[in-house]
Formats: sequence, structure tokens, C-alpha cells
Amino acid sequence: MSKSQETKDVFSVCKQNVAKFFNEVEKSAPLYQQLTSNIQQNYHEAWKNVINSSIALEQEYATKAGLKTDVPEGTLKAIQDITDQAIAVYTAQNKIAFDATDTTKKAFDAFNENTKSFATLNKNMMQLMMSVFTQK
Repeated sequence: MSKSQETKDVFSVCKQNVAKFFNEVEKSAPLYQQLTSNIQQNYHEAWKNVINSSIALEQEYATKAGLKTDVPEGTLKAIQDITDQAIAVYTAQNKIAFDATDTTKKAFDAFNENTKSFATLNKNMMQLMMSVFTQK
């Protein structure tokens, strides 16, 4: 088959275009990962700034108003316990996200293997059916 006939074959053209499309998709993946990472970093920084600004404003108000800021030991312990629990929840959330990502990857791996198996099965069935038609 000549090169000009190859490029007119619908299946060859489809394969070439699928490869071209996914090549572009794969090139952009690192950019999306970096953008997502940057957005997450900006979100954390903004969140931290809001909380620290609120604490600083409350502290300034308490100082200027002459309010007593010492609290009982139980209150300090409660604040520390809340922080520890928030960290534990965040850690558990991360573990769930990592486990879900790993499970999803395994599902895609299984899907890809099954797709190959079904393609092979379909090819074998087609060859069997074609052999019936081509027998003399």
C-alpha cells in the first residue's frame, strides 16, 4: 500500500489523530499539576493569613482595652486538644485521599487490562467467524 493510500484509510487516520490528541493531553498534564499545586499553596497561605490577622486584631483590641488574657489551664488544654484533633482529622483526610487515589489507579489498571483482553477475545471471535465464510 502506498503512503497516500495509508493516509486515506479511515482507521489509520483515526489512529494518527488519537495519538496526536493524547500527545497534546499528556504534554499539558504537568502544567495542570503545577497549577493545582500553586492554587493549593495560595489557598493555604491565604487561610493562614486570615487566621493570624484575626488573632493579631483580637490581641491588639484586648491589649488596648486592658482585658486580661490569661486563661485557666483547662482552657489552654482545650485549645491544644482542638488543634490536635484538627491535625488528626486532616491526617485521616489525607490518608483517605491517598487510598482513594491508589484504588482509582488500580481500577484504571484493571480496566486497561480488561480492555486488552476483550480486544483479543473480539479479534479471536472475528477470526473464527471469518474462517467460516472463507472456507471452501
